[in-house]
Amino acid sequence: MQRTITEKILAAHALEGEVAPGAIATIRPDVVLLNDVSGPLAFSQFAAMGATRVFDPERIVLVADHFAPAKDVESAEQLRLTARFAEQYGLRHHYGPGRGGIEHTLIAELGLVGHGDIVFGADSHTCTAGAFNALGIGFGSSDLAAALATGRLWLRVPATIRVELTGRPGRFVSGKDVILELIRRIGSDGALDAALEFGGPGVAALPMDARMAVANMAVEGGADWCVFEGDATSLSDMPARGMAPRPPVLADAGAVYARRIAIDLDALQPVVARPPSPANGASVEELAGTRVDQVYVGNCANGTITDLRQVAEVLRGRQVARHVRMVVVPATQRIWRQALAEGLLDIFAEAGAAVSAPTCGACFGGHMGILAAGEVALATTNRNYRGRMGHPDSAVYLANAWVAAAAAVAGEIVPPEQVMGNAAGGIA
Repeated sequence: MQRTITEKILAAHALEGEVAPGAIATIRPDVVLLNDVSGPLAFSQFAAMGATRVFDPERIVLVADHFAPAKDVESAEQLRLTARFAEQYGLRHHYGPGRGGIEHTLIAELGLVGHGDIVFGADSHTCTAGAFNALGIGFGSSDLAAALATGRLWLRVPATIRVELTGRPGRFVSGKDVILELIRRIGSDGALDAALEFGGPGVAALPMDARMAVANMAVEGGADWCVFEGDATSLSDMPARGMAPRPPVLADAGAVYARRIAIDLDALQPVVARPPSPANGASVEELAGTRVDQVYVGNCANGTITDLRQVAEVLRGRQVARHVRMVVVPATQRIWRQALAEGLLDIFAEAGAAVSAPTCGACFGGHMGILAAGEVALATTNRNYRGRMGHPDSAVYLANAWVAAAAAVAGEIVPPEQVMGNAAGGIA
């Protein structure tokens, strides 16, 4: 049987059932991932089912990121419950404020996901793991309670949509633009009940941070999850993250796809998603002149060192507009320290931006940058539906880090070259 990448990885982890589109299979994960919001919900269900031990303490990862550092008494209790569960069951992989970061970036950084792996997570952006030639599968917290106890869950095997990438990104174009363009084409439900598979010669032009930006938003196109072809870049990335290299998983030549989509990276321009949907994409030029009150750089795939370097390119020697609040959120403590060592944090501070500790923060409307009624934000985050970052009458536009930083300086959405002139810009 000729298989897609998704089908190959599932087959390697299947305990029961057939691995074919539409079939039900029981799958074992390599990692079970929970945060300070999904975790306590799962812990209560774990106790309710009468479980007395976890399936494997080494394969469970708890990350305090949504309300970390705690913003109030309720969130402090969530952090306490998460830490207590880790202590009770001997979980080595528990990361609180100052020691971790945003879960999907962190597990990659720690070398916990690589070629052929499967991550079960109780967060819809678990699909970010697809950047690493792996599957990140999102479940509900009650499902994850069962995974904590048994190390297995059943799922319906999805069909696969193949996204063929060619060319290489041009000036001021990043992985964010690849996924915003795809979602613009297929809509927010275009990949419903399917997995996205990214392949083709254009993959080689995307560094790992760019692949994370793409994979992170697969769910915004309706996909169950996504996966990139493994290649020389992802292979060399594994030892750089402390993992033993292993062969990439590739699709068979005769694999059957529900649909094929082609994206020419040479022709791609920066895309901005207008509220209230990531599918509502437009060119920067179409939206030029849109005033912004806040610019937010960060989230589980766009607070990478690559994003921070892009922001610094724009802000170096310039000032954030007086009426704009700019918040920059490195995705992990390690990225924060690297940005400090490279002098990036000083560039941000000198320009008038606020730098946060790693946190999901305002991305989901939690804290650290909430919007008031009538305010407009440009963000590198992944969702912009009504009320996502604050008041229901606020608005959020989504864009890459260069576009975000340019808007912070101009006080409105502008093409990055309008701020930077002839300065070089590109995905690397």
